[in-house]
Amino acid sequence: MTKHKKPLVIGIAGGSGSGKTTAADIILKKVGSHRIAYLQHDSYYRELTNLPINQRREVNFDHPDSLESDLMREHIMALKEWKAIEVPVYDFTTHSRTSQTLHVEPRRVILVEGILIFAEPALRSLFDVKIFVDTDADIRFIRRLKRDLEERGRTTEMVIKQYLTTVRPMHLDFVEPSKRYADVIIPEGGLNEVAMDMVIARIESMLRDDSNP
Repeated sequence: MTKHKKPLVIGIAGGSGSGKTTAADIILKKVGSHRIAYLQHDSYYRELTNLPINQRREVNFDHPDSLESDLMREHIMALKEWKAIEVPVYDFTTHSRTSQTLHVEPRRVILVEGILIFAEPALRSLFDVKIFVDTDADIRFIRRLKRDLEERGRTTEMVIKQYLTTVRPMHLDFVEPSKRYADVIIPEGGLNEVAMDMVIARIESMLRDDSNP
């Protein structure tokens, strides 16, 4: 029976539009996607098909209760035990889960990305490395506006309303305070090449150390 090495679990948090995904993409590329099981907290939004579409749009998607973090924790624990998982696939245009799942095999590195992952103690305790991407609010809003218009079928009015009613207040209540739990804070995320190079070097060093008897 093959004895697997203990996976390294890395969490990347930060506000909406901060550049978390860009930072995650750089880690995937530099460390090697074949060594990484990648999970996004956004995939774990709760099933809302029992609600009419107009009521789904009124849900506070920036509050921790909107996410099934217990399921994500179960999945991370399974990956740590070298068991494959089936990740939900969420449709942001209808605010509901699809009937499909994404098969994720266990890997030497488990990379977890999400706005609220450090705000959840049950998730936070699983991370060996906690990275917070810190970006100015105006830049984050512009990026979110562009993404929601192009990828999620929203109007400008819808994006502005959501930002003012839930995104900004929840950022101040949950996301920004969770920064204190980070091991590393990266201004501008993946655009900060010096910081990303240091993070990559640290990950590679930890993997080498972990592979030694």
